[in-house]
Amino acid sequence: MKLNWAACAFVAPALVVIVVFFFAPVLAGFALSFTDFDIYALADLGNLRFVGIANYVELLQTPLFWKALGNTLYFVGVGVPLSIAASLGAALLLNSKLARFKGFFRVALFAPVVTTLVAVAIVWRYLLHTRSGLINYGLEWLGLGTIDWLGDPRWAMPAIILFAVWKNFGYNMIIFLAGLQSIPEELYEAARIDGASSWQQLRFVTLPSLAPVILLVSVLTMAGYFQLFAEPYVMTQGGPLQSTVSVLYFMYEEGFKWWNLGFASAIAFILFVLMFAVTMLQLYVARLREAR
Repeated sequence: MKLNWAACAFVAPALVVIVVFFFAPVLAGFALSFTDFDIYALADLGNLRFVGIANYVELLQTPLFWKALGNTLYFVGVGVPLSIAASLGAALLLNSKLARFKGFFRVALFAPVVTTLVAVAIVWRYLLHTRSGLINYGLEWLGLGTIDWLGDPRWAMPAIILFAVWKNFGYNMIIFLAGLQSIPEELYEAARIDGASSWQQLRFVTLPSLAPVILLVSVLTMAGYFQLFAEPYVMTQGGPLQSTVSVLYFMYEEGFKWWNLGFASAIAFILFVLMFAVTMLQLYVARLREAR
């Protein structure tokens, strides 16, 4: 292949930025995970020692890590399907020919995505308040008992999941809406001529046509939900009884509360390996479905 120096010159600034601000920090963090870099090493690099895989061995022997990993998997396993279902349902409603004021509802449903997390978290803390919260008021009106959403270990993570799904589903809704609008109308006309009901059109026309979009959304949502941090940090600070501590929250505390930066780097790369494995599994399952 003939090297185009003009093209390389145009691409070079972007590549330099990517190398300096992405690849170099990633490699530095990976190297840091094999050291005992802490607050003492920050004061004097002479205190820095190479410890090999000791950080990874210690991490796998730390009960709080497994607790955080279980919380994160719970959040991902429940939150990702709920988020995809909510965003797909909203996109189907907005794409319907019977829908009115589509522009208004698109903006209204997408607004939480661009709203400051701290601001909406304060509102949700009031909604979830045990005594004066609107959600518990509704439960009492229905004859059900009140729930200590943020103070009960059984309900704290479901409350975080509910908040996260509401906050983020609008982004996927826009992607699904674009995918729905790209499906040829002729496919639906042919299905109606063959006597297909609305449910059959959804099952045999809409969902198969959206398969690549669903895969994209599931990968993006999974990657985002594995990085759960802001919601428990603002809403519960990891409590109660560490029921909302995520892997990323655990990494933050180790790195910036206890200044065990080498140990925190090891947590980051364990999380990366886990996310990479789950993504590869998703792609493998998608290929199997296509091969059928």
